[in-house]
Amino acid sequence: MNPIIHKSGLSVAGLLVAGGCALGPAVAAHAAPVHTNPSTFAPAGRSDKANNGGKADKVGHDRRAERLVGVDYQAQPNFFYCGPAATRMALSAQGKAISQDEVARLLGTTEAGTPSALDTTRVLNELTGGGYRTTEIPDPVARPDQVERLRTDVMKALDAGRPVVANVKGTAVDTDGNPHSYEGGHYLTLVGYRDGGDTIRIADPADPGNGEYWMPLAKVANWIAERGYSA
Repeated sequence: MNPIIHKSGLSVAGLLVAGGCALGPAVAAHAAPVHTNPSTFAPAGRSDKANNGGKADKVGHDRRAERLVGVDYQAQPNFFYCGPAATRMALSAQGKAISQDEVARLLGTTEAGTPSALDTTRVLNELTGGGYRTTEIPDPVARPDQVERLRTDVMKALDAGRPVVANVKGTAVDTDGNPHSYEGGHYLTLVGYRDGGDTIRIADPADPGNGEYWMPLAKVANWIAERGYSA
């Protein structure tokens, strides 16, 4: 049985499902896509700071390591296109120029949203030749091992130039103290890490006012809890 199931936007037997999207207060329902300068990020596959001589933690992570991957930021144009927008951003880092409408078609996105992280993984692999896999965090709160798995997956993917697409739900607070609330579910793109993966850079298609923000790893993991990510 597939561990990730979509059925009417509800959890089935406690298993992970995806869901709809939400627009931030600054985004109109049919606003035009918003672009930011991708030069604010380091080019894909290159570390913004090569700190390879830092002290490693008990699982071998360099606590000073950091990386940012360049993406073409584009806001979602309506309330249900977060999946296509987040997936498109991940694709842009890998040289794939494709419209949100085309990504939405491939994902099977409707006004009910994008079915699940299985679909973002499938489309990312179809268009990039593979490398992505879906990981579920089935518990209501991420366990320590699930947090570490997310760290490892994000660092490995970003080191390879592959932004991560995450399906989240609920409210999480970034490092500047700003809350981001998506009670109905949302997709966003993880584009960087610092402090050896303790802090994650998020490109949020529903928040063009900020575009990107940093969030502690454990908060990102708990935001993904009961859902999943493509890395």
